[in-house]
Amino acid sequence: MTPQAITVQASILHWLDPLYIIDQLGPFALIGLCVIIFAECGLLLGFFLPGDSLLFIAGLSVATGAIKQPIWLVAVLVTLCAIVGNVCGYYIGRSAGPALFNKPDSKIFKKEYVDKTHEFFEKYGPRAIFLARFVPIVRTFITAFAGVGRMDQKKYFSYSVVGGIVWAAGLLLLGFYLGNIEFIKKNIEMMLILIVLISVVPIVFEVLKARREKKAAQSA
Repeated sequence: MTPQAITVQASILHWLDPLYIIDQLGPFALIGLCVIIFAECGLLLGFFLPGDSLLFIAGLSVATGAIKQPIWLVAVLVTLCAIVGNVCGYYIGRSAGPALFNKPDSKIFKKEYVDKTHEFFEKYGPRAIFLARFVPIVRTFITAFAGVGRMDQKKYFSYSVVGGIVWAAGLLLLGFYLGNIEFIKKNIEMMLILIVLISVVPIVFEVLKARREKKAAQSA
């Protein structure tokens, strides 16, 4: 790999670091945060964005003053972006999804992403819309899958609203209230890893629940 390619790759990786994003956007951090959350939840090209960790760091940044807007305003805006993003993703899937997902040689919509999301959706049904909020990549693609499958709009939007509030506002407020703890400030990287682990708890719960139900059915 050439030095130029390494430099470009390093620059891209920097812009996937939530601490770097907040720092570089400065006074426009809230706008950038809203755009990223919207893109990850609604635009299929946003699957690589750091939603979970970015929300936590944004909450911490509000607590430390790096983001000047009040926490209630930031919480309302990111939650709205998460919900509206899901609405857009649904209609993208409803109108253009089949044409996009039927291209096995696509370099962006890799078959492994599609298969993973399809399996997740088939396993959990409508609940997947809520649970997918906490699973990177899946939360981006599953909205389009719901549109492709013509999922009942009322049911879809209900799960989307609840999921948007719990995920976006929840992670943001978690970062905000932990942001003034000295240990948290000194161990940001550790906290980001912890956030990733916490985000999969609902999935672990569902897997264990499904196993119990399967065993109960076999016993019956």
